[in-house]
Amino acid sequence: MATSSHLNWLIIRNNNAFLLKKRDVKKPFSTEPNNLTNVSSYRYSGIVHKKTVGVVPAADKKGFTTVLKKGKYGQRPAKNTVRVNFKAGPRRSLKKLKHLLIGSKYRKDLTQAALRRASAVLRSQ
Repeated sequence: MATSSHLNWLIIRNNNAFLLKKRDVKKPFSTEPNNLTNVSSYRYSGIVHKKTVGVVPAADKKGFTTVLKKGKYGQRPAKNTVRVNFKAGPRRSLKKLKHLLIGSKYRKDLTQAALRRASAVLRSQ
């Protein structure tokens, strides 16, 4: 039985393994995969949405890898994610990422957050 993402969020928002609750912090942090801002909120949650975007450092520490979760294969974990490597240099890689997300109309609300995360990953290298 498929449930809506809103219902899933209401179930897991206060108790899940990825939450980091600290004293004097109003909004808890989240360590879940495909969460671009590490903030525990419905908008950025990588668990409850059918389509998500994640940016992680590449395996060889040169560039970054974008992890796209496809909504079509929600019940098939082997076919659920697509990984795209970007190693062509910082400016060109960020431009390619932007065109990938905007051109395919893939979660417009996460485009700016994905670019910021990719930029931070590139700066750390």
